[in-house]
Amino acid sequence: MNGEEAIEQAKEVLRTEAECILRLIDKVDRNFAEAVEMICRSKGRVIVTGIGKSGLIGRKIAATLTSTGTPAIFLHPVEGLHGDLGIVTKEDVVLAISNSGETTELSSLTSSVRDIGAPVIALTGNPASSLAGTSDFVINTAVDREACPFGLTPTSSTTAALAMGDALAVALIRRKGFSESDFFKFHPGGNLGQRLLARVRDVMIGMDRVPRVFTGTPALDAVRVIDEKNVGFVLVTDGNDVLRGILTDGDVRRCVRRGLDFSQLPVDRIMTLSPKVASEGASLAETVEFMQREEITALAVVGEGGRLNGYIHLHDILGRGGTVRISPSPF
Repeated sequence: MNGEEAIEQAKEVLRTEAECILRLIDKVDRNFAEAVEMICRSKGRVIVTGIGKSGLIGRKIAATLTSTGTPAIFLHPVEGLHGDLGIVTKEDVVLAISNSGETTELSSLTSSVRDIGAPVIALTGNPASSLAGTSDFVINTAVDREACPFGLTPTSSTTAALAMGDALAVALIRRKGFSESDFFKFHPGGNLGQRLLARVRDVMIGMDRVPRVFTGTPALDAVRVIDEKNVGFVLVTDGNDVLRGILTDGDVRRCVRRGLDFSQLPVDRIMTLSPKVASEGASLAETVEFMQREEITALAVVGEGGRLNGYIHLHDILGRGGTVRISPSPF
């Protein structure tokens, strides 16, 4: 296989797995909702179990649940059958993961769990399996095909299970009202925790570096500032530093397509009025969430009366160790 063939093969794998995840959307039903409610009502932990590749996925799901406010541990089915089952109580909820739903060790384990009195949620690609039949609720993770060319290696199926586990964890975050401050309590030493604790003022660019022109400035001069500052925009204020608008690279391109003469226009005629803004004291985590939702990479930071104090940019957030992914279009 040459380089081009390898690239095409990689694209095909990603395409296949992405399509399998998208098809899961129609499989999310009342079983999923009831599973969330069962876990919320539980006074114990989520005991995640699975063997082989499903076990590896299970470990990740357990870690995600624990870090987001739902105590969980991973129990290997074989170890469970040889004594570790003693950690399971009737207050716990067991999340059993198996694509086929016919794994001998897992079936034996869940049978013993039922004797203890703990409810079972099956995460399986086979809703008609033995595992599904002995479970209280079944979350369907069936895929059309594996990305493996032989259809044998767990690829799409494990990706589907992992994605559904993430969906379960996020649904529990919402259902339990788990907050960013709660997240920080569980991640005090991590970069992500530090970023979530920060405020906009901690990463904003001050006025001495803000790309700014005043109202009435010739549009061509404003374009020169965009080019000089190289951040994709220029902010427009009045003489009292109150933010009045913004001119972005996109605005300039649209004006060029319309055939406007920049030498004959003030920036006020082509700028975007009332740009989106942030306040200095705003939570950086909430601000990033807003930027992601609005698909923007930068925000003007304003204070009382709309006075411009600076701006915040995605690059500065990433510089603090975050892993945020936002579409690259300023404002």
